Amino acid sequence: MNRIETLKSFLKDNPNDSFLRYALALEYIKLGQNDEAVREFEAVRNTDPEYVPTYYQLGQLYQKLGQKHDAEKTFRTGITVATKAGDEHTRSELEAALEGSLSVE
Repeated sequence: MNRIETLKSFLKDNPNDSFLRYALALEYIKLGQNDEAVREFEAVRNTDPEYVPTYYQLGQLYQKLGQKHDAEKTFRTGITVATKAGDEHTRSELEAALEGSLSVE
């Protein structure tokens, strides 16, 4: 059983487990299955909007896909969520990603 199959199997028992869904999205990225990765990251964001790591990865993926507006919106929302959570490390990463996104034409 590969990693994606394993994670999907775990998700059958715990469909709202943010970490499992986040890990599944990362596996999809490794395989270049970006649409599936976006779907999983968005599912995490919708069911667990306080799951901070999602915002950085989803924003990066949107950037990679040329969806600059979605990337910037995701980074901005992530900065707010990370600040509320007291996650200064992720907040600073999101701010740097946003700054980089704004400087790219």
